[in-house]
Amino acid sequence: MAIVEVTVVPLGTAEPGLSKYVAGCQEILEQEEKIEYQLTPMGTIIEGDLELIFALIKKMHHHPFEQGALRVTTSIKIDERRDKKASMKQKLGSVHDKLES
Repeated sequence: MAIVEVTVVPLGTAEPGLSKYVAGCQEILEQEEKIEYQLTPMGTIIEGDLELIFALIKKMHHHPFEQGALRVTTSIKIDERRDKKASMKQKLGSVHDKLES
């Protein structure tokens, strides 16, 4: 399972606010039942099968173009462990455990 952080930034838009584009990308994620995701102020964290996540990111990347953006930049950060099971919850729990020690 992979944990991926993605940030989709539309450029060349009529207004400086981007929340309508972010909302559209979140709607794409809501349609997929095989992933977990968490919206953050600076991007979205997605947990699931890496190939499925790549397909979703492609849809998210194209969404702002469909809404009139002239240019889109998408940043992707991938954390994939193959030695043990990892999840968003597990990663946060590991840090919290160390803070409580």
